[in-house]
Amino acid sequence: MGLKVLHISKYYYPFSGGTEQIARDVVLSLKELPGCEQLVFAFDHEQPKESVDSRDSVDGVGVIRCRCFAKISSQSLSLTYGKRLKAAFEEFRPDVVVLHYPNPFGTHYLLKMLKKYPEVKLINYWHLDIVKQKVLRTFFKGQNKRLIARSDKIVATSPNYVEGSEWLSSARDKCVVVPNCIDENRLVVDSEVEDLARKIREENEGKILCLAVGRHVEYKGFKYLIEASRHLDDRFIIGITGKGPLTDELKAQAAGDKKVQFLGLVSDAELRARLLSCDIFCFPSITKNEAFGLALAEGMYFGHPAVTFTIEGSGVNYVSPDKVTGIECPNSDSKAYAEALIKLADDRELSSKYGKAARERVAENFTFASFKENIKKLVEAL
Repeated sequence: MGLKVLHISKYYYPFSGGTEQIARDVVLSLKELPGCEQLVFAFDHEQPKESVDSRDSVDGVGVIRCRCFAKISSQSLSLTYGKRLKAAFEEFRPDVVVLHYPNPFGTHYLLKMLKKYPEVKLINYWHLDIVKQKVLRTFFKGQNKRLIARSDKIVATSPNYVEGSEWLSSARDKCVVVPNCIDENRLVVDSEVEDLARKIREENEGKILCLAVGRHVEYKGFKYLIEASRHLDDRFIIGITGKGPLTDELKAQAAGDKKVQFLGLVSDAELRARLLSCDIFCFPSITKNEAFGLALAEGMYFGHPAVTFTIEGSGVNYVSPDKVTGIECPNSDSKAYAEALIKLADDRELSSKYGKAARERVAENFTFASFKENIKKLVEAL
């Protein structure tokens, strides 16, 4: 008899998000497990007006999507969720459920279902604590306690997060660390990427190219990187990709500073070229909302030293250890951040040493091959 695994994620591919990519990586990891049958349960990722109930297939695995009628504090709400989850349990009869948390709305219905199916094992994939929404965080305390009590295993993305989370630190015996993985196929360097990287270098000859990647939101800390630029000389170029609700505000902050360049949303090819051509990877995130830092691992994969802030309880400083793969600065200290960039620019031997160690750390710890084995062992152990 085979193993049946039900995955519950807030959204799922083709929606592009960190949690959703990891959910897909878990599914792909278990596809190689003999006799394993899988089903994914998620909200439809379209905006409420366009959202519908549907069922499709991704990577040969069925995906049930529930219509969303509203979103509150990033949480989708659905009138059909409970009924469709009940039907999924009754028809699919899972042996194991993998819940990607946070998803308080989905967790409410899941806990109700698990009371009816006490034999089902629960893997609680804990991506991050709810920290920003203080009211919601207080409101869901009781739910978190029930969820952790019901969990057979809790996955954390780093040992730092286990120790820094008020929830995970109280359930260490259930916690298993499975570091996130980069998508190596997405980072392949071909002739197109090499040509574009060469062009970028030629256009910025003699410059120290610093690159930052991410959505323009508060916890990404881009405002501190822009502040740091004020302490740098004209050798430096600070390239910032992406966009978000703070884009206009960040551009206003950087007005008059020619060292800061907003690159916008870039294609995969241009991203790889930017990663290949830069000298230093900047990752200025400041809160535990940055639970791991996949973009950080991608920058390190290209052999670049990283400059980060200290974030207590986050996996960022686990991904890039201080004075091993880069330099860690006091949180939100833009002057210290600038000094770190200057140090790496002036000491090319140190920069090369950190960059080589960064590449090795990612290759040894944060690839899909290692992630796949960790997930397979976790499920097989249950």
